[in-house]
Amino acid sequence: MSMAHEPHIHSVFDRDLEAIQALIMRMGGLVEANIAAATTALDSRDEELAGRARGADDQIDALDEMVNDEAARVLALRSPTATDLRTVLSVIKISGNLERCGDYAKNIAKRTGVLIQMPLAPGATQSLRRMAREVELMLKDALDAYIQRDARMADQVRRRDHDVDQMYTAAFRELLTHMMEDPRNITSCMHLHFIAKNIERMGDHVTAIAEQVIFLVEGKLPGDARPKADITSTRAIEGGK
Repeated sequence: MSMAHEPHIHSVFDRDLEAIQALIMRMGGLVEANIAAATTALDSRDEELAGRARGADDQIDALDEMVNDEAARVLALRSPTATDLRTVLSVIKISGNLERCGDYAKNIAKRTGVLIQMPLAPGATQSLRRMAREVELMLKDALDAYIQRDARMADQVRRRDHDVDQMYTAAFRELLTHMMEDPRNITSCMHLHFIAKNIERMGDHVTAIAEQVIFLVEGKLPGDARPKADITSTRAIEGGK
């Protein structure tokens, strides 16, 4: 009798999981769009766009809550097998990383609202825009790797975080140069530095998503340490937290 019910139960689980994955992809699309909106607003000094980016974070948070609620329901009702359990746990972690990326995009939009009121050193935002664009592309590829269950693509995303770290270090040095050349740049460059750090942290969270894809496909997290190219002191930058 139990054998007769297994296909039905498995089918119900698959439908539940497809619904959760649809929420993840919707959430990922919103995060991609919000990273683009926040950094475009910074580059173009567009207060209205920055405001929309700040407001969009509520949708991302709501989707994160929905993913967690649905995942908890599946765990409680479906008694998933070991492989299916790994899938549900990966979904929860991916959602959490997407939510953090959304928070960083919101922070960028908040600082943009302040920076619009200030004069900026020429070209000061261009390197940050390029850096954010790379993170957007990494996120797109990480989500594609998740849908396709492609561990190789996920590992390539993971290794591209090194490029983001290098871009962050270059931007950090550029901002220091602007501050040394003219003390009037100090306040705006400090805000830009925190934006650069937010983008770098988004890259870390996208990398964590890629690592969850590898875990999902291979049953274990990557064994090799991810190379880091950020030579600045994280503890000093983030106030020792």
